[in-house]
Amino acid sequence: MNNIVYSVNQRPPVGKIILSAFQQLLAVLAATITVPMVIGHGMSQSAALFGAGIGTLIYLLLTKFKSPVFLGSSFAFLGSMTAAFAGAISVGVTEEFQSGVGYLGLILGALLAGLVYALLALLVKLFGTKWIDKIMPPVVIGPTVAIIGLSLAPNAISDLQQGNVTKLVDDVAVSIAHPLLCVAVGLVTMLAVVAFSIYGKRTIKMIPFMLGILVGYIFATILTSIGNATGVEALQIIDFSGFQNIKWIPDFAFLKAFTGFKGFPDAGSFFKYFGIIALAFVPVAFVVFAEHIADHKNLSTIIDIDLLEEPGLHRTLLGDGIGSIVGSIFGGCPNTTYGESIACVAISGNASIWVTLATGILAILVAFFGPFITFLATIPKCVMGGICISLYGFIAISGFRMLKHVDLTDNRNVFVISSILIIGVGGLVLEFLGIKITEVAVALIVGIIVNIIVHIKRDKPKKVEEEPTQND
Repeated sequence: MNNIVYSVNQRPPVGKIILSAFQQLLAVLAATITVPMVIGHGMSQSAALFGAGIGTLIYLLLTKFKSPVFLGSSFAFLGSMTAAFAGAISVGVTEEFQSGVGYLGLILGALLAGLVYALLALLVKLFGTKWIDKIMPPVVIGPTVAIIGLSLAPNAISDLQQGNVTKLVDDVAVSIAHPLLCVAVGLVTMLAVVAFSIYGKRTIKMIPFMLGILVGYIFATILTSIGNATGVEALQIIDFSGFQNIKWIPDFAFLKAFTGFKGFPDAGSFFKYFGIIALAFVPVAFVVFAEHIADHKNLSTIIDIDLLEEPGLHRTLLGDGIGSIVGSIFGGCPNTTYGESIACVAISGNASIWVTLATGILAILVAFFGPFITFLATIPKCVMGGICISLYGFIAISGFRMLKHVDLTDNRNVFVISSILIIGVGGLVLEFLGIKITEVAVALIVGIIVNIIVHIKRDKPKKVEEEPTQND
């Protein structure tokens, strides 16, 4: 269905591998380092990037290098990660050890979530994937994949209107750049991506995001330089202050977690804390399981290889789970397969596993190169917003493409699709007992239920009345 230039097993020239790997790294960067920024508590962006890189390598190894997707920090676990630090306070840990216990909780939580993935992988190995195809046919999974992209649209539009230079207004950091100028930078970035992708030569077509970011960054740098020289805050988009304090060594989570072992007042407080972590992380793992299937069905459609069969859903689940555990040990953030990575494959036509492998290695290497990490952190939000308009849009379109063989004149299918789209786009999020079920998961669950209900009658065997015949 896509004009794939390099298939999964093909090896592009080294130069194209490196360029495509840089592009994919830039595409997944914003989300990967945003999670530790949101959580705070001294979480390291470079450590999260390192964890994502090594998690990706684990995933590739366990999937026999047949599934070209990058693993990055998971937003689904934001509430769980917050609970890890809040739980340390609730069980009576003194302020001195609260941070260490929080990091210990992050690793324990990722371990528990990874074990859920391992259990699900075992069940899939024993019982196969036929049941998944039955309860999640294209009429369900297609609009769900579309929702993954559409649900991210508000993030793209929000970023599109912001720069990185901020000031505090009522204790809230607010961008000082004029929103219209930020939008202009973002749209220039987006149009550059379009131009490179449509009119560029073959190599240029494969790295439109990287080139688009460079164009947007240069434009934002010009405006910021003018703003700094004239004192006009509305033009100040990029915050270059990070270059004054460059850190070369990531603050790995497992090092910070060591202090947590001696932070519990008694054994009872440890077991209470462990219960908090289990309730915070385990249910979310089941929610992410649904998104895992949607991502891999989407990627399967793009590369025209059923990843649920080869290398198999049991392998992708195990790779995701173990990759998440290892990534969290280093970066503190549970990982998940990234839609941005899948969109890169779709737009560039480069599905080569060599690119994914190089992206993982690159993420590990640049985590130790302070100036580059700092440069990545200075890419303004409006530039990434312009990039994400295309990225998230391609995720949504790839979902709609799954519906090409679905009969939309059949009201059964219409009801299934409409329920998923409206719930997902409307942003219905359910939360109870501290467990947050994302709009994507809610939409998928409702879609599965509606699909079962509307096909109950159709699934009943039809009685066929035959005229009596005389054979003797």
